[in-house]
Amino acid sequence: QDDMAGDGTTSVVLLAGEFLRQAKTFLDDGVHPRIVIRGFRKGAELALERVRALSETIQREDTGPQARRALLERCAKTALNSKLISGQKDFFAPMVVDAIELLDPKELDLGMIGIKKVPGGSVTDSMLVSGVAFKRTFSYAGFEQQPKQFTSPAIALLNVELELKSEKENAEIRIEDPSEYRKIVDAEWQIIYRKLDKIRESGAKIILSKLPIGDLATQYFADRELFCAGRVPKADLERVAAATGGIIQTSLEDLNDDVLGHCDHFEEKQVGGERFNFFQGCKASHSCTLLLRGGAEQFMEETERSLHDALMIVKRAVQHSSVVAGGGAIEMEISKSLRDHALTIADKTQLILSAYARAFEVIPAQLAENAGFDMTLIVNQLRKEHAEGKQYAGVDIENEGTMDTYKAFIWEPAIVKQSAISAATEAACTILSVDETVRNPKSQGLPDQGAPVRPGGPGGMPSIR
Repeated sequence: QDDMAGDGTTSVVLLAGEFLRQAKTFLDDGVHPRIVIRGFRKGAELALERVRALSETIQREDTGPQARRALLERCAKTALNSKLISGQKDFFAPMVVDAIELLDPKELDLGMIGIKKVPGGSVTDSMLVSGVAFKRTFSYAGFEQQPKQFTSPAIALLNVELELKSEKENAEIRIEDPSEYRKIVDAEWQIIYRKLDKIRESGAKIILSKLPIGDLATQYFADRELFCAGRVPKADLERVAAATGGIIQTSLEDLNDDVLGHCDHFEEKQVGGERFNFFQGCKASHSCTLLLRGGAEQFMEETERSLHDALMIVKRAVQHSSVVAGGGAIEMEISKSLRDHALTIADKTQLILSAYARAFEVIPAQLAENAGFDMTLIVNQLRKEHAEGKQYAGVDIENEGTMDTYKAFIWEPAIVKQSAISAATEAACTILSVDETVRNPKSQGLPDQGAPVRPGGPGGMPSIR
C-alpha cells in the first residue's frame, strides 16, 4: 500500500482485521472458507466500482492553475490531518505542492526530492530548496581556503580516490639501491598530481567524489580557487548527477565538458548548526530538497514520514486526477451500497456480502473513537444520513457530529481507497485460505512436545505423545 499509494496503510490494517473478524462467525458455523473468500472478492469488485462512481475529477479543462493548486493543497492537508504535524498543515501543505510542481511532470520521481533533517530551531523554520542540497562532508584544513560560492560552475562527479594511501601491512618492496626508494615515492606523488592536473584542465570548478579527497588534493584545489568535497553519500551524488546532467566518472582519462554537470548557482551556507552545499538552477532535471528543522530527532523523523505520505498523496492526485470524500464518507457509502446489493442475492452469499459491508464501518468508527466521541452514536447517525441519500456525509471531528466532507474539502485520491480495499481484501482472503499451520515449539521457547519420553527411566521403553 505504501509503495502503490503512499498512504492508507492504517486503513488496510483496520479493514483486513475487520474482514477477518466478520468471517470468523461464518467459519464457526461451518461455512467453508472458499465460499467466504468468493463472497469477499465479489464484494471487493462491487466496492471498487462504487469508488469509481463516486470519484470526482479535479483537473477539468476549465480549472485554472490557481484553482488546481488549491485542490492539491487540500489533498495534502487531508493527508497531514492525522499526523503529528497536523497543527502545521497550513505551513507544510503549500511546501508539499511546491515540491511536486518542481519535479518533471512526466515522471514525478520522488527520488528527486531530498529530505534532510537539521536539529534545532522550530519546525516552521523548515524550508524548500529549489535544487539539490546536502550536508558538508568531512574535510581537511585546506578546505576553509576554498571559495564557497560560484555562478554557472562546471561540476565534476567522481568515484575516484584522491588521496595518498599508506601501504598495506603485507605489502613488500625489495630494493638493492637506496636511491630506488626515492623513485618509488616520487612515482606515487606523480600519480596523484597527474590526477589533480587532469581535473583542473577539464575546467571543473566544483569536484565531488564518493571516495576520500585527501589533504594534499584539498590544498591543491584551494590554491587554484576550486571547491571539492569527498565522501559524498551515494544517494546525494546520484541526485546531483541527475539534476545537473553530469556523469559519475570512475576514471579521469575521459574527463571533459560532455560529462561535467552544470548549475546556475552554487553556495555553501549555514543552516542551524550545520553547513550545507546548495546547487540551484539545475536545468538538466527538476529537483528540490526539503530541509526539516525541529528540536528532537524523533519529531523530525515523524515529520519526514508525514511529509512522505503527503508527497505521495499529491503525486497520485496529479497523476490520476480523481478524488473521493474523506472522513469515513466513502466507506459508509460503500457499506450502504453493498448492503442494498446483498438483498438482491438469494443464496448464502447474501449474508457474507452483508458482513463484508459492515466491515467498512470500522473506518468512521475508528475516526470517531480517536476524536473521543461515542462511535456508536456517530456511526448510527451516518447510517441514517446515507440512507437519506447524503453520500458525502462523514465524521466531523471538530463539532462531534457529521458533515458534508466533500464541501469541507476533505478529499483523498481515489487510488488510495481503491488500493486499500484491494490490499485489505487480498490479505484477508490469503489468511482464510490457510488450512493448517505447522509450529516448531523450540523456535517459540515452548517445551518440545514431540520428543520421546522414557517413563521408566533410562532403561524404559520410549513413548510418543
